Amino acid sequence: MLQSPTIQLRAPELADLDFMFHVENDTRLWLVSACKVPYSRYQLQQYIETNTHDLYADKQLRLMIEHRASGAVVGMVDLFDFSPANHRAEVGIVIDAPYRRMGLAAQSLHLLTSYARSMLGLHQLYAYVSVDNQAARALFTRCGYTEVAVLPQWLLSEGHYKDVCIYQYLCEK
Repeated sequence: MLQSPTIQLRAPELADLDFMFHVENDTRLWLVSACKVPYSRYQLQQYIETNTHDLYADKQLRLMIEHRASGAVVGMVDLFDFSPANHRAEVGIVIDAPYRRMGLAAQSLHLLTSYARSMLGLHQLYAYVSVDNQAARALFTRCGYTEVAVLPQWLLSEGHYKDVCIYQYLCEK
């Protein structure tokens, strides 16, 4: 369920520490992240070692995106801000720059969406996407998410506020 011919989604391992450190501390990605502070290797190691990888226990689920042929970690996909009462979670995805525009994000999002629906029993997934992030907007649309709202002046970036689109996927069974 968590693999295609090209990629597999799997739990983080200690061997992923350098990749996670690189992504979490890339300040260009902080605009689309809830966190705006750097992480230490120690903090990320603690996360890997103590996280149960159970959405219901941790209220989040991070999966590494691994290229099956090479074994290279090419990105991460997350479910977070999980609401058990409402059976919904926010989706986040990042693909490392050298692996973008290869269809890996779409494959990952399709796998995650299917898993969230069939195995986790979620009713809906959603994502906040800056209106000027055309690649992410196209990705979510291509993967069956619907743009349901625009939040004016939602994100502060370099002294200016940006509008954000909310994308939603209803997990019909």
